[in-house]
Amino acid sequence: MKNFIPKIIGFFINLIGVFTPKIAAKLAILLFSTPKKGKITPKESAYLKAANQEQIFFQNISINTYHWKGDKDTILLAHGWESNTFRWKDLIEELKVLNYNIIAMDAPGHGASTGKTFNAIMYADCINVVVKKFNIQTIIGHSVGGMATVFFQYKYQIKSIEKLVLLGAPANFTGVLNRYADMMGYSNRVIKALDDYILKHYNNLPEYFAPSVFSKEISVKGLIIHDEKDRIIPFNDGLKFKENYVNANFLATTGFGHGLKSKPVYQNILDFLND
Repeated sequence: MKNFIPKIIGFFINLIGVFTPKIAAKLAILLFSTPKKGKITPKESAYLKAANQEQIFFQNISINTYHWKGDKDTILLAHGWESNTFRWKDLIEELKVLNYNIIAMDAPGHGASTGKTFNAIMYADCINVVVKKFNIQTIIGHSVGGMATVFFQYKYQIKSIEKLVLLGAPANFTGVLNRYADMMGYSNRVIKALDDYILKHYNNLPEYFAPSVFSKEISVKGLIIHDEKDRIIPFNDGLKFKENYVNANFLATTGFGHGLKSKPVYQNILDFLND
């Protein structure tokens, strides 16, 4: 039954779209950009209490940050959709051993940050505020956190940034949007209305927002890791980054899925940081 729920919701949004496509698009975008999970559990909270926490503000959003102090370079960790800073626990422990200065952030609408809706453009602006506050040298972004990281550096070209690590990052927004529309079973009328909504509110059609294309304009060193069996973001997305991000190394893994939580992945990240 769970698998039919999106189609049922999509059916009603399609019905609305027959009469008022703009309202259908607004509802579809609201559904698309509202995380259903990602809040911190008591178990996760117990671990995160060990960090120094500080709230940084972007417009009306309170961004919760976590700081594990170290003497080496400052690294920012940016998680993905419906997640929070705790997803980095194992990597944080590896970085602590090597005495890196670690900053992590909860995305808008996730973890202990405020906000009810979320998108990668907003996330990129929040990353910018955190980068400037803590003088970040390296950003490690997972999934949409990687997408937002590319959006951020493409837009702001911050000089302090020396390295980027992209883990299972989407190469373009159209792929993400198309998979969402397919899951919901949206009609062509609603899909066209979604394109119009995005053009009106973000000044470009969905195909413009392509991190793999934006990466052509990023000169800092990069490490791209994507699993061949990733069921969330297709492996081909990683290959698009490999093609376009000239100053980046590409690592294909097998069997670690979209999460890429594994010792071999962490070791490759550490090797890249130490290089």
